[in-house]
Amino acid sequence: MKVLFISSTGGHLSEMMELKSLFKKYDYYIITEKTKSNLYLKDEYKGKVSYLIYGTKDHLFSYFFKYAYNIIASVFLYFKVHPDYIITTGTHTAGPICYFGKIFGSKIIYVETFANISTKTITGKLIYPIADLFIVQWKEMLKLYPRAKYGGWIF
Repeated sequence: MKVLFISSTGGHLSEMMELKSLFKKYDYYIITEKTKSNLYLKDEYKGKVSYLIYGTKDHLFSYFFKYAYNIIASVFLYFKVHPDYIITTGTHTAGPICYFGKIFGSKIIYVETFANISTKTITGKLIYPIADLFIVQWKEMLKLYPRAKYGGWIF
């Protein structure tokens, strides 16, 4: 079974890497944004990592082009991996590939970030309707996402 793990860099990637025990159980692949802080992944998980362009919404003009490029790159990466499952902790980097995956038959598992206790994330709002399994880390979030499952903290 092929499992694609995708997240943006930073805290979302830290949360996703807490799931690395699953790497031993499945044929896995990792996608994240390329930053100096996560270049070690390429060495640690040889042949199992791809990077998208890092972009921040603080620079909207350039973000638009970077995001457009990442959407196109996501199509190619999806077909390269062609996963049975996509597991993501968010954020914007994960959205397009989750939608491609849904269209082409992958199961989508979304883990809402630990950082939100009482509000929905933008990516959570976008992925919730298509998620086969939507996991929250706080019981309070079940009020906002009634179909979600409480999974507890992944840290």
